[in-house]
Amino acid sequence: MNVVVSICIGILAVAIIVGLIRVLTAKDMGSRAVVGDLVYFSAIGMLTFIGMQVSSSIVLDGIFLASMVGILATIALSRILTRGYR
Repeated sequence: MNVVVSICIGILAVAIIVGLIRVLTAKDMGSRAVVGDLVYFSAIGMLTFIGMQVSSSIVLDGIFLASMVGILATIALSRILTRGYR
């Protein structure tokens, strides 16, 4: 189980690195916003796997809270980019 979790953490770390490179090379704000969400939720995924390894329920509660805040930030950013139009 620990090997699988470690491999998943490595894959998510690579996704974060690729996402950060893409943020630097993106031309428009929409692409940067989407990749920023990818990086954010990949980091939450890494924290989830780390929480599973250390068997801490406090870490998982923080992860649930961070996920809810991240979704609200995504909605707010999309409203800003579209200037409120639906």
